[in-house]
Amino acid sequence: MPSALPDGEPMPADGALPEPALDGAAARPLAFYLHVPYCATRCGYCDFNTYTATELRGSGGRLASRENYAEVLAEEVRLARRVLGDDERRVQTVFVGGGTPTLLPAADLGRMLGAVREEFGLAEDAEITTEANPESVDPDYLAELRETGFNRISFGMQSARPHVLQVLDRRHTPGRPEECVGEARAAGFAHVNLDLIYGTPGETDDDWRATLDAALGAGPDHISAYSLIVEDGTRLAAQIRRGEVPPTDDDIHADRYLLAEERLTAAGLGWYEVSNWAADAPSRCRHNELYWTGADWWGAGPGAHSHVGGVRWWNVKHPGAYAQALGDGRSPGAGREVLTAEDRRVERVLLELRLSEGCPLELLAPAGAKAAAAAAEDGLLDRDAFARGRAVLTLRGRLLADAVVRDLVD
Repeated sequence: MPSALPDGEPMPADGALPEPALDGAAARPLAFYLHVPYCATRCGYCDFNTYTATELRGSGGRLASRENYAEVLAEEVRLARRVLGDDERRVQTVFVGGGTPTLLPAADLGRMLGAVREEFGLAEDAEITTEANPESVDPDYLAELRETGFNRISFGMQSARPHVLQVLDRRHTPGRPEECVGEARAAGFAHVNLDLIYGTPGETDDDWRATLDAALGAGPDHISAYSLIVEDGTRLAAQIRRGEVPPTDDDIHADRYLLAEERLTAAGLGWYEVSNWAADAPSRCRHNELYWTGADWWGAGPGAHSHVGGVRWWNVKHPGAYAQALGDGRSPGAGREVLTAEDRRVERVLLELRLSEGCPLELLAPAGAKAAAAAAEDGLLDRDAFARGRAVLTLRGRLLADAVVRDLVD
């Protein structure tokens, strides 16, 4: 969740949506994202809407600490119930992200989930995920999380090498994420993900191989691997600008991606989105798949983004302003936009092309269809899939995904 908010039209004080937003809602899945904006320390590469205790100290407002956060967020879930009215959909997925959700007591995460359950109900096979930092959990905590209803967990491993973790300002010790996978399995979690980052300044090919091998050795059924993006305004960007660490390199990123594909595939994890590999279909992150396929989701929490029926909105960023709005009986929304049919078509191409199933060629405008034919001829799109009417990235196409997408959305 980037820290910058887009421009948009004002959000109604009661959070009401335009009437057409719920047309056909029964046919669309409904998900919830719950944002916990707190971190023990700020990682040097992080551009997300997160706050340390020091950053919140003295900020005033209704909320400047973690103690009552679960109840404040539950107020927004109750607002969602009022806005969505008699919508009878049960929630298919819940994802708690941050920040570091596991800085809150497990019981608080359970209360947040409980608000969704009480107001909307959960589908019988609902996927309930939380992110976690390895240093913020132990076996008892994980067992309590499982008891409250969580069945999937995602650990931020990033790297197995101490010097890489140091550049990233990660606090856990090498080996701890792998231990967490075993502890989560023992607690009864059916699905466990490890998040990895490649291309950190100072990381070598051998460092990355060691990270992949350590992650696979832990036995997760899902691995996400992201290239390091250096965002303006972060501490890492300043260090690179001052020459304290070397800049990132696109060619190195491509080599690391190929290493990931080789090792993860050999271990039985198949790619289903450009940056995500899973052991089988049930191991995929269903919550993210709903994002990528245009479902409805309500994002609760400071800075959280939501989408329902072509209406997208975003909350105020600061926890104090967020809590104050809800305390005053107002929506915490900072702004919104109503997507046009063309906006939604373009977004479908942008997102679905990144999936292993690709996107239907019928979504493409004439210029995009012509570009897709050229991309298939050039080996960036799978020719067999193209003949069947779908644009599916090849491995080489995945390396150049952003450029391919730009051509196809014209």
